[in-house]
Amino acid sequence: RQNTAYGMVIRDLTANVCSSDLAGDSFFVATRSDGTAMLIVTPADSTIQNQLMWLFGLESQPGFQFVAREVEPDESAEMDFAARYVLDEIGIELEEPEAGRLDALIEPFGFAFPTTKVLSDLARKSLPGALPLDAPDEAILAWMELEEQLFRRLERRIVDSRLRSGFIADAGSDVDGFLSFSLSVQNRRKSRAGHALENHLEALFRAHGIRFSRGAETENRNKPDFLFPGQAEYRDPLFPADRLTMLGAKSTLKDRWRQVLSEAERFDAKHLLTLEPGVSTNQTDEMRTKRLQLVVPAGLQKTYTEAQRAWLMDVASFVRLVASKESST
Repeated sequence: RQNTAYGMVIRDLTANVCSSDLAGDSFFVATRSDGTAMLIVTPADSTIQNQLMWLFGLESQPGFQFVAREVEPDESAEMDFAARYVLDEIGIELEEPEAGRLDALIEPFGFAFPTTKVLSDLARKSLPGALPLDAPDEAILAWMELEEQLFRRLERRIVDSRLRSGFIADAGSDVDGFLSFSLSVQNRRKSRAGHALENHLEALFRAHGIRFSRGAETENRNKPDFLFPGQAEYRDPLFPADRLTMLGAKSTLKDRWRQVLSEAERFDAKHLLTLEPGVSTNQTDEMRTKRLQLVVPAGLQKTYTEAQRAWLMDVASFVRLVASKESST
């Protein structure tokens, strides 16, 4: 559209991708505001495909046809939690619009990471407008989004400082030290998000006066994220099973959701809360077959298909379910 040469480049790239052994996969070509283009190939019927379809505003999968759409600024996906999540998955980092405020909040930490609990507490205290009693779905997303921004801002400061100091050993460049540092950064990102979600869910349940055990041990040393009303009731064979509830919490699913299925034998049906947008239909269909109810904050359910949304449970509904069981105990 911009010029003939540009169109020829896209044509040649498309031909090369389509000639490879990727039958049924989707090929996204996204032009950016700086004139560069992103080329993304996703497996058919995958979660990342669903996420990109939603992000680019494509209502249905185009199949074997090429579909072009210009995304105007006023109709593009709002840069909320879901959009930020998808962009991060494809390697795009957004500039923080409130960098000054974020820097002020993390200033006391200097160049050291606090524990996840400390950062979670800071995120909640910094958002007095997030009301867990009136709007639990919105509160969870707001807390998680701010904590993610705080963490990334602090991480950037710490990593930048470490890179500037260099990786030098007696014999020259400290390659092993650099690789170890890089791996620690990646591992911290992965583990921190899951713990942060559990921290905020714990605060939410306490705000609602719900009794629970976090990380309690069940059979075979399994430790589900949350047991309601608690471990003692779960281990009591006389306590009615229909008054027990189990919740797994995973910020991202991938294929790890199956771990939840074996974490507590007294439950025929289990619950799993995730912040991952646009999970594939294949996965949610399998969850339904395995009697695993997916819980997704209301603000993220827009990234799922209409059929999926009819089955999904939001956070407020889950809280009401657990509260109703405990009120009859």
